[in-house]
Amino acid sequence: MTKERVISAVILCISLLIVVCSVLYTNRLARTLAQEEQERVKIWAEATERMILAEENENIDFYIDIIERNTTIPVYMLDSAGHIMYSRNVDHPVSNPTSLNGPIEIRFEDELGHKVVQYIYYDESKLLVQLHYVPYYQFALIFIFILVAVLWLIYTQRSEQNRVWVGLSKETAHQLGTPISSLMAWQELLQSRYEEDELIPQMKSDILRLQTIANRFSKIGSTPELTCMDIVPVIEHALDYMRIRASSKVTMNIVNYTNADNNTTSTKVMMNQPLFEWVVENLIKNAIDAMDGKGTINCVLTVKEGRVRLDVIDTGKGIDRHAVNKIFQPGYSTKSRGWGLGLSLGKRIIENYHGGKLFVKATELGKGTTFRIELKQAIDC
Repeated sequence: MTKERVISAVILCISLLIVVCSVLYTNRLARTLAQEEQERVKIWAEATERMILAEENENIDFYIDIIERNTTIPVYMLDSAGHIMYSRNVDHPVSNPTSLNGPIEIRFEDELGHKVVQYIYYDESKLLVQLHYVPYYQFALIFIFILVAVLWLIYTQRSEQNRVWVGLSKETAHQLGTPISSLMAWQELLQSRYEEDELIPQMKSDILRLQTIANRFSKIGSTPELTCMDIVPVIEHALDYMRIRASSKVTMNIVNYTNADNNTTSTKVMMNQPLFEWVVENLIKNAIDAMDGKGTINCVLTVKEGRVRLDVIDTGKGIDRHAVNKIFQPGYSTKSRGWGLGLSLGKRIIENYHGGKLFVKATELGKGTTFRIELKQAIDC
């Protein structure tokens, strides 16, 4: 488990502990307050009963004072038939008070000596009602706090990673500049002395290739200029370049071109050719490594619903399902050499710069992997 996941798990456990303790403590307070309100209503009912039963000359100020002091608990007094005779602290009367807490009976005799029974029902005070919702408010606040904290951590981490990889890319391009210039000078000198040597043009081609690579790295971090281009020649150029440098046991093809949209056959997209071609080359190189220098790589191009899709399919060892979600993370690599930047930068180039998608469409151990690139079809260009 990574350090970030451990920290996230600890924060989540602490937050849940806070919520649980808060709920338990709040429920305890609510029960205590409910018991106190029940006792207060009983005293209120007893004071009401004493006031009704008081003699003509008896001082009832004490009972009235008790009744008047209840300014928070909603109470209803009903007759034996269930009709509301009196209510107190009620903003919005309920239609059926018998569904509330109670009843508390008041028994007395009227002036004619008839036995009368009245009932008192009471509801929770506003304070008690609000107290029931406190844990939910706390949970919502804690959830929002955790969400903001996690989003901020993710944003900070990604920003830091982006700065690191952009800086590394530009520094790589800068460091390549001096030896490339030196190699160009040596190549010119060798060509002037050995004009008939067939290897010197190939050396020049490789030096120009190094220049292209340095140029690609220098563009990472800045917004590249996109041009409307047909994707097919770009893929063919990438395949031609990789064929020369791959084993003769590796077969590379563009196959099964299909057009699911009958109204157009355009395979044009908006792209930055050097960066896009580098992504394709990187996928092909990874496929060659996965096949240990022997197998078939098919580039399947389809057009559907205004999207141009390129599937790079290899017959290699495949990717473990636990690693599928990690392969695009900077620094992750299953190879003993390399920095683990290829797929991470490739995803950034396709998704951030070209507005497309790069993902693992399918993979199976021992049978191979399919990477898919999706770009929006450019029709009006």
